[in-house]
Amino acid sequence: MRKECRENNQTREIKFTKNYTKHALGSVLAEFGDTKVITTASVETGKPKWMTKDDPRGWLTAEYSLLPSSTSTRCQRERTKISGRTQEIQRLIGRSLRACVDLEKMPDLTITIDADVIQADGGTRTASICGGFVALSDAVEKLLADGILKENPIIEPIGAISAGIVDGEVRLDLNYEEDSHAQVDSNIVLTKSGKIIEFQTTAEGEPYNFDQMIEIFNTAQKGISEIIEKY
Repeated sequence: MRKECRENNQTREIKFTKNYTKHALGSVLAEFGDTKVITTASVETGKPKWMTKDDPRGWLTAEYSLLPSSTSTRCQRERTKISGRTQEIQRLIGRSLRACVDLEKMPDLTITIDADVIQADGGTRTASICGGFVALSDAVEKLLADGILKENPIIEPIGAISAGIVDGEVRLDLNYEEDSHAQVDSNIVLTKSGKIIEFQTTAEGEPYNFDQMIEIFNTAQKGISEIIEKY
């Protein structure tokens, strides 16, 4: 048994609280055990400057922030320059969510997903993706109801989860303690139908074998299916 008295293929307790903030079109508190992330979806008219005027697509992007008291020691706010880690995570969130929408069905709109980690205990990026999808879905429903969108741009739901090899065993949804000494670390993003968006798997020490990679994927797929059912 692990710290939270769960099996290796079990997630932590997962909860999504919708309409968590007042002003955002979609807002969700995503909780994966002791990891808590506020995700919001904001909508603006217009497209990024780099997109040409004749481009029929809208755009979806993401920003991620680890708030100062979210970890055991206070981290500095990234006011003027963001770290490489933050850049990597918000790019992951953005491209994961873009993979589940048809941008041509949201012309001349930019949707920004903000993920603010208020408490971190491992898996913040995957919790941000899941919460971000729920916030996006709520925002899209309101845009459809208001007639701003003519068609639903969401192709199918997506979900994300961390996994890895800890003490020689494949484990799902790693907390910080497990993640910090994992031999293999993985972040997986899948669609509801099982298509792969991201399968980031890295050996932190000795290389892992093919059978272990398949076990990681199958374990993650089970977990993601359970998460999507909670939306």
